Amino acid sequence: MAISLALKAIVIWVAILMLAMANGFLREFVLMPRFGTPAALVFSGLLLSALILGVAYLSLPWLKPEAPFQYWQVGFGWLALTLVFEFSFGLGQGKSWPVMLEAYSFKGGNLWPVVLAVTALAPYLAAKLRGWL
Repeated sequence: MAISLALKAIVIWVAILMLAMANGFLREFVLMPRFGTPAALVFSGLLLSALILGVAYLSLPWLKPEAPFQYWQVGFGWLALTLVFEFSFGLGQGKSWPVMLEAYSFKGGNLWPVVLAVTALAPYLAAKLRGWL
């Protein structure tokens, strides 16, 4: 039985989510106490971006998109899942919209908008790196 592209993309996104959570733990409990918030946010954002691109690169042979537009579908699907998770989790914790939207301002070294852009572009960029496009 063949697994659909969408289901594979969701499985990969869950792996990305686990890496993002580990990255958040590293940022909060190791990097921030040692280097301060701005440096920790920058390093964490760059690390997570690299991890997402790495996962995309490694998972492409299993994912096997059949057409270039499917790389975009997967990337923007990952972006949508990430945003739904992020805002649902924040609202579940009782955070206000202004507090949640602060992460989108690059304030204090926060690279979250870069991470989101990498998330959306990762399958396409990974395919380019593999020479598939």
